[in-house]
Amino acid sequence: MSHRIPLDRPERVAVVGAGMVGLSTAWFLQEHGADIVVYDQGDVASGSSWGNAGWLTPSIVTPLPEPSVLKYGMRAVLDPSSPVYVPASASPRLLRFLARFAGNCTQARWKRAMSALVDVNEQALGAFEELENPELGVRTEEAAPLLAAYRDRGAREVLVEEFRHIERSGQRVRYDLIDGEEARAMEPALSRAVVAAIRIEGQRFLDPAAFVHGLAEAVTRRGAEIWTGSKVRTLTHDRRGVWVNGERFDSVVIATGARLPELARPLGVRRLVQAGRGYSFTVAVEHLPKGPVYFPAERVACTPVDGRLRLAGMMEFRAVDAPLDRRRIEAVKNAAAPLLLGADLEDRRHEWVGSRPCTADGLPLVGRTRSPRVFVAGGHGMWGITLGPVTGKLLAEQMMTGRTPPALRAFDPLR
Repeated sequence: MSHRIPLDRPERVAVVGAGMVGLSTAWFLQEHGADIVVYDQGDVASGSSWGNAGWLTPSIVTPLPEPSVLKYGMRAVLDPSSPVYVPASASPRLLRFLARFAGNCTQARWKRAMSALVDVNEQALGAFEELENPELGVRTEEAAPLLAAYRDRGAREVLVEEFRHIERSGQRVRYDLIDGEEARAMEPALSRAVVAAIRIEGQRFLDPAAFVHGLAEAVTRRGAEIWTGSKVRTLTHDRRGVWVNGERFDSVVIATGARLPELARPLGVRRLVQAGRGYSFTVAVEHLPKGPVYFPAERVACTPVDGRLRLAGMMEFRAVDAPLDRRRIEAVKNAAAPLLLGADLEDRRHEWVGSRPCTADGLPLVGRTRSPRVFVAGGHGMWGITLGPVTGKLLAEQMMTGRTPPALRAFDPLR
């Protein structure tokens, strides 16, 4: 079977979506010489690119459907304080997604999906290095290191065992086991409740909103147009091109996050994409951590952002446009409170909810649709920031050469 599509090299490309994935794709298409117009119904970084944890952690990019998820049980996922939450009033569409998601929560399917992610994980930080030049104006920072902290020494074995599975899939993870005292010496913001930790090396982090805005400014300086507040409702395509809001393009990339099915489904992309909503806020702390801190048992991620500590967590399967639920903010706060020292958790700023685009098999949707001129880039779940640049690089290669890079074959949107 050939993976080459006999189409002329596109010269003018529309990218629908101004988040990390869409703008990274725009950048790498420009590297190939394409003229770019970006559309977004909101603003730059207004979706899940804004308030997430900003981790660049390819060592722990894994498929979301995993056997441990099923251990929560129905009573747990219906509890608003649970790290994984499903509303009792779930729609038939959400129930179909959850049934397929549960069917992928087996060790065999996790291993298969993990093996498909190894190639892009290994290329992820290199793609960021290609973006990071003086033209961009913003940079990533080294997580020196990323600390995963625990109140229960035995709970640490869950992540250690996951590392063993990751390594058996062919991906290396560099880590050390340390005790609570060592962890507090490295990060004084950790309380005495922390008795054990894992030091994970070789990862990076960033301020996601600042980075994506910097990327938008860079692609604009290179000649792109970015039209915010401009919703694309339909795509019309024929042998001559694709029409977006009355303008003709040679090719189009759909990178609209959890809204991806609105434009992609009529083009043969039948995979369900469900909003897995995450919550975050920032607080002042006496000792701002130098880098990311993770509380795996509580599923709370902490990142220093603009002089404050951002706390992020939750996987809430709910409609994209549902309002922020304050119970989820309280749940994140209550989970982190015993583990942080000197954090003013009542003085919260930048409270936020964003919709991560999740697929039932835990793999992104990247590549050509039924139309040879329309491509999609999405479905990354929690890993859109980490995998955004490598997605853009590989998709630009596919669009400009007609050849599907091997790393993208498992992510075929028509699978």
